[in-house]
Amino acid sequence: MQMAIVLTGVAAIVALAWFPLLEGRAANLNLPAIYLDPFILYGYAASATFFTGLYQVFRLLGYLRRDEWPSRKSRRALRIIRYCAILSAFLVGAAGLYIKVAHHPDDDPAGFLALCMIYVAVSVGAAFAAAGAERKRRGPVGQRS
Repeated sequence: MQMAIVLTGVAAIVALAWFPLLEGRAANLNLPAIYLDPFILYGYAASATFFTGLYQVFRLLGYLRRDEWPSRKSRRALRIIRYCAILSAFLVGAAGLYIKVAHHPDDDPAGFLALCMIYVAVSVGAAFAAAGAERKRRGPVGQRS
């Protein structure tokens, strides 16, 4: 499982590095102009929450493998995963809202907005899953470890 998390992270890094070169308006720009675009920089900054959450999932799987599930470290990892998922959903949703409001009249933002909605739904689902795992890890009401 941890290898799948690592491969997901590597694929995300490759996509973040490669996608700006494929963007339509990047055809006549040099590399600094492409990668220093404010929206691209926002995407890189917003992806920090994704990678932080991914790292915490990697750590949590390590705790599970070593039978350290009922520990404070695993509870902390679940809490960080939940917060990262919520923040990531907010940041991507804000980017989608910005594109919806400020897109060029000749552009059709439907594809980008659909991807934003899918990402937000998956992030909210991950936040709910982490919260459910936190509650399950805690056990009955009043029982703390």
